[in-house]
Amino acid sequence: MNYIAAAIAVAGAAIAAAYGNGKVISKTLESMTRQPEMSGQLRSTMFIGVGMIEAVPIMAVVVGFILAFK
Repeated sequence: MNYIAAAIAVAGAAIAAAYGNGKVISKTLESMTRQPEMSGQLRSTMFIGVGMIEAVPIMAVVVGFILAFK
């Protein structure tokens, strides 16, 4: 039972992170096309945001391991 809970936690976090990354990247590309002079600043801000979004599934994997091997 713990393995199923761990799998659901990791899968949910992975799906949410993929959706979040897609939204961030698409909005950044849209902003870059509207204001090309800001593309450098937008790109660096996008990388910071994507890094923060990717931290969530990593933490979910840790929680999944804790649930699975408790």
